[in-house]
Amino acid sequence: MIRVHIICEGQTEEMFVNEVLAESFAVQGVYLIPSLIGKPGHKGGNFRFERLLTDVRVRLLGDARAYCTTFFDFYGLPPNFPGKNEAMQYTLNADKAHCITQAMTARLQAALGTDAMRRFIPYVQMYEFEGLLFSDTSGLAQGINQPALADDFEAIRLAFASPEMINDSPETAPSKRLLAMFEAYDKPLHGSLAALEIGLGSIRRECPLFNAWLERLGQLEV
Repeated sequence: MIRVHIICEGQTEEMFVNEVLAESFAVQGVYLIPSLIGKPGHKGGNFRFERLLTDVRVRLLGDARAYCTTFFDFYGLPPNFPGKNEAMQYTLNADKAHCITQAMTARLQAALGTDAMRRFIPYVQMYEFEGLLFSDTSGLAQGINQPALADDFEAIRLAFASPEMINDSPETAPSKRLLAMFEAYDKPLHGSLAALEIGLGSIRRECPLFNAWLERLGQLEV
């Protein structure tokens, strides 16, 4: 069994791993171990690189046969996070993602060394976890028990080439759009319910960067 520690930005990502990803990877012999970034009891948010460094050090140096990856939103990373400002200069999502993951890995490698970092797989979600939910707008509406909103969700989806391109703005980020139309939207609960309704296969087909991350996890070897 291959163990993969997933350092999650918040409870939404942690629940998604447990409720949606874990089972499909378990059948491939990959055991996913999600946890929130920071100290026990921390609820996510207030993201700082120093917290990430501490967590990655514990996972990689304390469990020498396991892998470690990240599941953070680009939208929520602070301007001083490695590579964030530089990434904003790019137009294409793939270039932004490459820039920030390379910078994050370089900073971690400087502190932890090359050998341990061979087991590190960086990932940053473009732009926000909720973007994945626009992979199937009918499923999203059904998952949060708001079927009347399906057409509104579809109008948002059609404005972008991919769910991963729904943007990086305090007013129009994916979760902000959901909250504007459904005030009771609860990120951890509704996020996982919607993802289960949509299905992992649909999300992977619609979100190439997210799919590439899962493909890499699925190809790990002991």
